[in-house]
Amino acid sequence: MKENTVGEIKKMAEFMGFPFSVEEEKAGAIEEIAQFFSLSSLKNLEVNKNGALKTVSCYRPTKSFFRKGEAGDYVNFLSPEAVERFSKIVEEKLKGSGLTFKMCC
Repeated sequence: MKENTVGEIKKMAEFMGFPFSVEEEKAGAIEEIAQFFSLSSLKNLEVNKNGALKTVSCYRPTKSFFRKGEAGDYVNFLSPEAVERFSKIVEEKLKGSGLTFKMCC
């Protein structure tokens, strides 16, 4: 996703049955979406800086949902076993979709 954000957004839209029109592409709609949903943009939204997820058993500041946004940072949070399990689940769920999920580093 980070290597080719615009291309991946375009592939996701096509996969969901809502491809971008030539006019939308020429107008920069895909780039605009990529910028809006970038980690730096999402981190700076007021709701994500000062909001919170409130459930019956949990109160968690929404800013805790954002880490560094660096590829490979998951190794600081997940055990090798968890990474392997996650990879297998993702591979199974994406099988036949034409989509891939690349674990890096």
